[in-house]
Amino acid sequence: MLAHPFARLSLLAVACSLAACTSTGLQSEKVNYRSAQRAPTLEVPPDLNQLTSQTRYALPGDAVTASSMGVAQPGAAAKQAPVAANAVGDVRIERQGSQRWLVVSLPAEKVWPQLRDFWQENGFLLVQDDERLGIMETDWAENRAKIPQDFIRNTLGKVFDGLYSTGERDKFRTRIERSSNGTEIYITHRGMQEVAPDTKTSLSAIGSTIWAPRDADPELETEFLRRLMVRLGVDEQRAQTVAAASAPVTAPAKVSTINGQPAVELNDDFDRAWRRVGLSLDRTGFTVEDRDRAQGVYYVRYVPPTDGPQKQPGFFSRMLGATATGPAPQQYRIVVRSQGSSSVVTVLNSSGAAESSNNAQRIVSILADDLK
Repeated sequence: MLAHPFARLSLLAVACSLAACTSTGLQSEKVNYRSAQRAPTLEVPPDLNQLTSQTRYALPGDAVTASSMGVAQPGAAAKQAPVAANAVGDVRIERQGSQRWLVVSLPAEKVWPQLRDFWQENGFLLVQDDERLGIMETDWAENRAKIPQDFIRNTLGKVFDGLYSTGERDKFRTRIERSSNGTEIYITHRGMQEVAPDTKTSLSAIGSTIWAPRDADPELETEFLRRLMVRLGVDEQRAQTVAAASAPVTAPAKVSTINGQPAVELNDDFDRAWRRVGLSLDRTGFTVEDRDRAQGVYYVRYVPPTDGPQKQPGFFSRMLGATATGPAPQQYRIVVRSQGSSSVVTVLNSSGAAESSNNAQRIVSILADDLK
């Protein structure tokens, strides 16, 4: 895909003059963000922008883990959804349903600098690096390996590489949780794609594009978990084998109403439910401002959806400082509560009162869809 309309016009003008120096490019990797220059800041919906975190709650030092729950409650594990684990030295990968994460037998303080180096080595800039919260987030970047290596690309790309774009951007969030066994590491992907607006409703939209969210890619998440395993000392081949192993099937999430309040019911104990909800919040683009595991609360910001994709200002409008507009983000609390061998997820407003509004119903539906 060519990122700029005028690039198509330039092809015929320069193709002949460059054809003589055409050569076959190096074979691209499946995932390659290193060759991409820093992309311009995307004008994206407010709910996809990371907001400044607050400092009301510290990350607890003692976390409940699946292993410790099994010791404290013999026989309880048989009632829970299975969690597969493949150990390789001090690093192992665990999986539950479509979700995967790493468990490292190192304290969070020693893991954090390695995570920072890992993302920078893979070609990313960091827009959030909050060790207290345990959240690290990359800037939007382009996977240049997706650009087709055809005759024209090989001819013109050496001179006009910036004209070529996949029309997609990716960013990754890394979250760590302390546990009695060391540190748990979670990586989630969020994507945007350049699409044409609906020209039937607006003549001014002709020839312009907007950035719209696209589905998270679990394969990209797994690939970077695999790379991180290698970065932490696991053999390349063994990391590939472990990351590709199939995951056990888990019971789907169930949407229900409890005391007039929308809720998600999970067939998981608190530890697993907390883990799954955290991954879903990261993957579906919520801004997690803070979390309190002891109370089972994630503090998030949510932007209500609009009637359609958000229209971006044109080139000259952006030159004059215009930006995309949309609804203001609202604060909510996502609460995970244990009920015996299962758990319930509900939504509270910013004051801690039960929430049953349309927004609460949408939040519950978003989480339930991702937790299936």
